[in-house]
Amino acid sequence: MTKAEIAADIERILRELYPETPIPLDHQDPFTLLVAVLLSAQCTDERVNTITPLLWEHGTTPQAMIDLGVEQVQRIIRPCGLSPAKSKAIVGLSEILLEAHGGEVPQTLAELEQLPGVGHKTASVVVSQAFGQPAFPVDTHIHRLAYRWKLSTGKNVKKTEQDLKRLYPESSWNSLHLRIIFFGREYCPARGHNPEKCPICSKYGRKSLFATS
Repeated sequence: MTKAEIAADIERILRELYPETPIPLDHQDPFTLLVAVLLSAQCTDERVNTITPLLWEHGTTPQAMIDLGVEQVQRIIRPCGLSPAKSKAIVGLSEILLEAHGGEVPQTLAELEQLPGVGHKTASVVVSQAFGQPAFPVDTHIHRLAYRWKLSTGKNVKKTEQDLKRLYPESSWNSLHLRIIFFGREYCPARGHNPEKCPICSKYGRKSLFATS
């Protein structure tokens, strides 16, 4: 089979397993999604979803985060990890949103990536999940699976994103990246992985990884 045929079959498997693609992070609007995605760095979605309601008790707007202040934000989000940097980023980006964007979250990758604490992956999640624009956010988990399934060379996340975008049509990007995340959690973890029971690795996985994965 060609790589394109393998990619298409993998997408079929993922679509059958996960016909629906709910957004894992609870949110109310683009701003609360942006903050939730920022908090999810090196933290599970489940933990973020338990912390953000405590933050939203004080308000769900940039002004509310500014009024709360860095120290209070840090105290609330501490269980998410990296709280000093994340709290400064949340308050800092809130100030920029008010000063430069009328309090609204911008809808372009370039503008989002100018905000404190917002990298390319976070910006890609926001434009795809908040605004429905085609994007293929690649985190370390998708990067790992794309290499494991021989869809990418695995050199870096940027290269993996380019490889996946070449293999799949834009119309599939937003749902496919979520399906890969869901699949990785259920069937294809980084550790303790049994390739023989994995619906994708049993067919297309890199055999050299099986002894250590």
